[in-house]
Amino acid sequence: MKSKGEMEDQISRALTQWEKEYLGRGPISVKTDIVRNMIIVQLRGILTPAEQKLAETKEGMLSIKRIRSELIESGSEQLREMISSMTGKNVASIHTDISTHTGERIIVFLLTENLEEEFPK
Repeated sequence: MKSKGEMEDQISRALTQWEKEYLGRGPISVKTDIVRNMIIVQLRGILTPAEQKLAETKEGMLSIKRIRSELIESGSEQLREMISSMTGKNVASIHTDISTHTGERIIVFLLTENLEEEFPK
């Protein structure tokens, strides 16, 4: 049985690898927190230089948000399987948003069961 910290680290590493393989580049840093039935992942440094330039206009910012959201949605089955295999829990839903100001993405995986209670206090 892994500790909570080990599980969070494993999820961070797996998401970094998924971003590199699926989206072509990985984040600068990833931080994962398990809270009750949620896995909250913060990815920093995900925007390309071209996206940073495009985000200078409102239209560009909205375009980046839409496209990045669609990319995550298109890979959602892979993400669900990855999280389920690591945690042994089913993923009920995935929520994500990106900040074009800070270059961060937040992904929240809602699980069907409380994962946090499985770890010793």
